This record gives sequence, C-alpha cells and structure tokens, in this order.
Amino acid sequence: MKLTVLGPGCWGLTLAWLMSDNFDEVTVWGRECDLSEDLIVNKHTSKPIEVQLPSKVDVTSDMKSAINGADIIITVVATCAIRSVAEQLRDAGIRPEQVVVNASKGIELPSLKRMSEVIKDVLPNQRLVTLSGPTLAKEILQGKPTAACVACEDMEIAEFAQKHLSVPNKFRLYTNNDVIGVELGGSLKNVIAIASGFAKTMGLGDNCTGALLVRGMAEITRVSLRLGANPSTLYGLSGMGDLIATCSSPLSRNYTVGSMLARGKKINDILAELGSVAEGVQTSKAICELAKKLEIETPVSNAIYEAVYTDITPEELLSKLMNRKLKEEEKYV
Repeated sequence: MKLTVLGPGCWGLTLAWLMSDNFDEVTVWGRECDLSEDLIVNKHTSKPIEVQLPSKVDVTSDMKSAINGADIIITVVATCAIRSVAEQLRDAGIRPEQVVVNASKGIELPSLKRMSEVIKDVLPNQRLVTLSGPTLAKEILQGKPTAACVACEDMEIAEFAQKHLSVPNKFRLYTNNDVIGVELGGSLKNVIAIASGFAKTMGLGDNCTGALLVRGMAEITRVSLRLGANPSTLYGLSGMGDLIATCSSPLSRNYTVGSMLARGKKINDILAELGSVAEGVQTSKAICELAKKLEIETPVSNAIYEAVYTDITPEELLSKLMNRKLKEEEKYV
C-alpha cells in the first residue's frame, strides 16, 4: 500500500514519519519553495521541526507522481491553501476510490466553510475522512502515545482509515460519524489555545486558566451545536481532548502565539519568528464572523481577535472580559 502526505510542515512530516512502517511506499509532497535540499536528499529537516524520515520516504514537488497509486492521501496544508491543493489533486487525476484524509484544522475565509466542505466543493465524489485530536507533533516524534479520531459519515471509510493509520503503542484512532463536530472542535480550540498562552504569560494563575478553558469550551459548543454538531463529540478527543493538550502546552504553536502577544509582540513578527502556521490566528477572525452571522456571543474569541488584529493592551483585554454583564451559566447536557 502507498501513503501520500501533502504538506511538509510540522504535522505533515510527523505523520509521514509515524506511518512509515504501515505502508510499503510513503511519499511527501510539497511546493518546490517548501522543500529544502536537506529534506529531498537526506530525508532530514530541522525547520520548522527536527525530523529524520526513513530512507524509504520519497520527497517530491510533482503532484501527479506523488498521488499515483496512493491508497490514502493525507492533506496537511494551511487552511488558506486547502482549496488550491484540492484543485491540484483534481488536475493531477485523483481517482474517486482514493481516500483523502484531511488533517488540517481551520475555517476558510471568506467562505466560513469547514475543510471537508472546501474539499467537497472541488472533489464532490471523493472518499473523504477528517483526522483530528490531541496531536502535538514534537511529543509524537519522541515516541509518546496519543489518540485521535477519524470522522466520516460513511463508517466503512472511517474504519478503513482507522485500520491503516493506527500505529500500535503510539497512535490509537477512534471512528466517528460526526464530521461537523470533529472539524469544529479541532479548529475552534486553536483560538482558545492562544488565549491560554496569553493568560499564562500574564501570570493570571491556574484559576483563570481553568475558567478560561471552560468558558472557551462553552463558545466552541455554542457555535458547533448551531451548525449541527453532536454535543458528545465536543467532549471527546477532537474537542475537549485537543483543547486540554493545546491549552496546556508550550509545544502548541497557538499557545506560543498567545504567550508572545502577552509580551507585547506584534502578530507579523510573531509569525515570522515561529516560521510555521498557527491556525488560531485566522480562525479567530473566522469564528467572530461566524458568531456574528449566527447571532451568538463568543467573548473569548472576540478578545483574541482584538489581541491579534488591534493595538489593545493585555490589561484592557482582561478588563473587557472580566467586567462583562453578569449572566447564567449555560447547560449543554
């Protein structure tokens, strides 16, 4: 069997490394400008993360050869590039029976569509699965175990992905048929992770962090339920599991963005220093637009949007959140 990973970033390279023993052939595809000579020749890179791929892994910028004969194609590119990559897949002759597993977490702007909706716009007949969960790349590269879920409305396709992408002792996958909940849980928690890094660096304490995670989860649930998600999904791996991991760890790029914002750094400088995508930045704008469209309150996400896109100070931001009108706590179960 052959696996193709589209996207030579942190998570894409980690997946290629993690899955290499499961497949006879593994190919990593990226744009020429994203492929270093070290990666092509030595299967090694130190940026944006240190990865040494097995020698069997092929690295190429040729989409047609990359997907030729692939049983599973994992897309791991920035949210803003998903539509373009789907179009390249179509133009390269992807076959309907090839299973596309999307591992990118975000919401497209300005359409406000989930990643599976974007891919289906371009490839309406494709077998499509969503992969999401608490998956910090550096921990996985250290051999530490985690679990995630693969979501598809067709459970046979989800089970196919589960069987071939699970890695004994390292990567346990669960199936789920709630694609909406899995996608939104994995996407929207990135905004709350920025808030968590922000609060931690400001020294606001563990009480504040606990309150922030719960109120952030309330926002994720509020938006997701309105869009058709199953509430139980949001308290699973792609919701609460992913939220806890990314909001607790400096290994999370979104947490790091929040931490740097709290130090007074500007977003363009932060992203340049990171050298990789932090999807929560764009998602903070998307969730605010979604909330406005749906007439839903998302104060934590609104605050992060202001922190990212305006000159508001950390102290002003905290004051706005803490002094909002008092209200009753929601109940979702």
